[in-house]
Amino acid sequence: MHDPERVSTERVFTGKVFDVDRDRVRMPNGRELTVDVIRHPASAVIVPVPEPGRVILIRQYRYAINQWLWECPAGSVDEGETPEHAARRECHEEIGQLPETVVRLGAMFPTPGYCDEEMFFFRVSGLSVPEHEAEQDEDEDIEVREFTLKEAREMVRRGAITDMKTVIALSLI
Repeated sequence: MHDPERVSTERVFTGKVFDVDRDRVRMPNGRELTVDVIRHPASAVIVPVPEPGRVILIRQYRYAINQWLWECPAGSVDEGETPEHAARRECHEEIGQLPETVVRLGAMFPTPGYCDEEMFFFRVSGLSVPEHEAEQDEDEDIEVREFTLKEAREMVRRGAITDMKTVIALSLI
């Protein structure tokens, strides 16, 4: 079986975080259809481990769902940046610490039915507070807190952590 062929593409939305393309696609069976695709940069998801058996999570407000969520720190990989570098930068920006060790745990597509974002998961450790503070993004109002890994996994079980990338990240360590 061969791959579908893109016949045409049109950028229908350009935003701060993502863009939307409307593609006309010819399927292997000859049929043509229109597919809307969210184009989102790759992201780095980190599990900060200050010491074995402990993790750092952040709590932040998510406007789209009007809720405060406990999450693993994460952010987009900037153009020209490696996912590993993004993991270090996000660790600094979101929890105020720099990791000595960055270990890649895997990569996954969270919503491949309509979005091309790839999430890279990392365990970061050897954390230290740097001389200078990093600036948080304008939409971030973050609470940083350390938990035991057992506490964090129990939060998942009882529904206190509902962010999918965090559920996955905690399952990888």
